Amino acid sequence: MADFKQGEMDITEQTKTFDGFVKFTTYSVVFLIFLALFMAVFLT
Repeated sequence: MADFKQGEMDITEQTKTFDGFVKFTTYSVVFLIFLALFMAVFLT
């Protein structure tokens, strides 16, 4: 069994996935806020 050495694992794919998730979530929230403001102004 290999010895465990903390900090030696390659996490580049996990980092890219997390960064993409954060970017998607941020853009989604901004879009939803814009949509809510648009609907509040023009549809009431």
